[in-house]
Amino acid sequence: MNYHINNIPERTVKPRNSGITMVMDKGLSVRQAEDFIEVAGLHSDIIKLGWATSYVTPKLDEKLALYREAGLPVYFGGTLFEAFIIRNQFDDYCKILDKYKMQYVEVSDGSITIEHDVKCEYIRKLSENFTVISEVGSKDVQKIFAPYKWIKLMQAEIEAGSWKVIAEARESGNVGIYRDSGEVRQGLVDEILTQIPEETIIWEAPQKAQQVWFIKLIGANVSLGNIAPADVIPLETLRLGIRSDTFDHFL
Repeated sequence: MNYHINNIPERTVKPRNSGITMVMDKGLSVRQAEDFIEVAGLHSDIIKLGWATSYVTPKLDEKLALYREAGLPVYFGGTLFEAFIIRNQFDDYCKILDKYKMQYVEVSDGSITIEHDVKCEYIRKLSENFTVISEVGSKDVQKIFAPYKWIKLMQAEIEAGSWKVIAEARESGNVGIYRDSGEVRQGLVDEILTQIPEETIIWEAPQKAQQVWFIKLIGANVSLGNIAPADVIPLETLRLGIRSDTFDHFL
């Protein structure tokens, strides 16, 4: 930090197991990625190349190399996994992961229907060679899961080998753990936390109000995902209680 302020919450240090900031890269150029790393790399933990943007992103190898040189792990969005699975191309997907030297992989079923036992088998297979992050919840606003089902799915995926489970919200923050207005489904979150350890969950929280809500509920070291590159430093100030939204929370 550039100077000292008393009574600032203590943040976990990188590489973090909690307090993770997962950043959503929706198609940054190499130059934009360089600028992002210079400004916000210190406060970022892992980069997701959103959904299947890696398929059409120019200079993909060059950008991946930049992130790795900065010590920022990268992974492809879960929708890319689903795009391969729905086409019966799992082996081809694994070859892509190897080609781009991925260490992390996301397993999701937000856009397609996969029997949960089958999804867990994919997690088991991939966890033999990769660090698996699995996502629970649908991208379909009409699909509302009861809390017990969220808990059951999360528990099964952790047991199958997931390092972290992501609570789905999309990049817009209006499905899954949120109502279509963006409001947190508070009862659902409270229920999940009675059974699933907080440090195993990455809560997708692209909107500032959602980030504030989770910081006030869990603390400065809550793991949050789908953070826009431009929002990483603003989020860090929320975590540290030096922005008006959380100013009084840590005093």
